[in-house]
Amino acid sequence: MEPIKKDGIYELKVDALAENLARVTDFVNERLEGTDCSMRVMMQIDVAVEEIFINIANYAYGQDKGDAIIRLEIKEEPFTASITFIDRGTPYDPLAKEDPDVTLAAADRPIGGLGIYMTKKIMDDVLYEYKDGSNILKLIKRL
Repeated sequence: MEPIKKDGIYELKVDALAENLARVTDFVNERLEGTDCSMRVMMQIDVAVEEIFINIANYAYGQDKGDAIIRLEIKEEPFTASITFIDRGTPYDPLAKEDPDVTLAAADRPIGGLGIYMTKKIMDDVLYEYKDGSNILKLIKRL
């Protein structure tokens, strides 16, 4: 499905498959390139987008197929990008999990949780809600 724009919000719907990551990052980057977003901030957003989309692709639907909707809104005041991921997979709040203890050696830490931890550190705000049968995860970054 091609991206659409409605009321200043861009939207892309893709199958929740890891091979669609490039489409998702291209979708976000093409819109950010039209702003004064720095390359550093764009790279930070790319890391967070990759983490969230790959988690949806790998875990949201189990063995079933599903899709993901990515919405991007760029606001002028304050100058921010909001990237919202919506899936109808298994309800899961990644913010509910305790942050990993990054002072421990990698071998001593339990597996999992580092990606969402990095996302929370990179982005200015990360919000989650489960509504109307959908996981909704919103990333906000000052540009």
